[in-house]
Amino acid sequence: MRALHRDRAAGDPLVLPGPWDAVSARAFEAAGFPALATPSAGIAASLGYEDGATPVAEMFAAVTRIVRSVSVPVTADLEGGYGLSAPELVERVRESGAVGVNLEDTGPDGGLTDPRAHAEWLAEVRAAAGPGLFVNARVDAYIRGASEPLDAAIARARLYAEAGADCVYPIAAPSADLPALRAALGDLPLNALAAPDGGPSFAELGRLGATRITFGDGLLLRARDDLAALAVKLRGSTTG
Repeated sequence: MRALHRDRAAGDPLVLPGPWDAVSARAFEAAGFPALATPSAGIAASLGYEDGATPVAEMFAAVTRIVRSVSVPVTADLEGGYGLSAPELVERVRESGAVGVNLEDTGPDGGLTDPRAHAEWLAEVRAAAGPGLFVNARVDAYIRGASEPLDAAIARARLYAEAGADCVYPIAAPSADLPALRAALGDLPLNALAAPDGGPSFAELGRLGATRITFGDGLLLRARDDLAALAVKLRGSTTG
């Protein structure tokens, strides 16, 4: 997984679609994507839960099914780690077959965690996992009301990089902030959130500084809307 992030041209970021079940995972693999990144919100919706409310056993079961259904590497969004100790989290990731994790710095109370405490926990995850696990550290400064989100994102990202994160993900960072984030973080891979429709192109996000592109639950929401439109059409056919 780590090799996919290295030595990428500025306009060629790694694009990782987010499957929410085996069917979507196989569709993305068939389209030629080299790896996949599960979204916790998308899996939650597919299982009938609100974002953040998926029981840990069900999340890992869903990730395991997705991994088992494809031959490409899968990295798993595991929110804030579900209160698991670093060794237990790493063991359960290994059992699922995922090769990477996305771990956020929003705490159980819905606010940002203390950045140094979170960095220490990420260091424990890295120590328990060794070099084999790809750690994407999500930085929630932009979505949790930080007063100066760019400065907060840079400070947190640097701490997480020092703790052993392979990539940082300042979720919802505006494209205008990507150059500053790129300049502050040096060679550390930078994950940007993109919409499936609209907004800057993947190439443009790459030129602005993104190494990796993910979608959160955006692809599931697009599929949901398409299915809803089909359902309305089918219903019309039965009543016409």
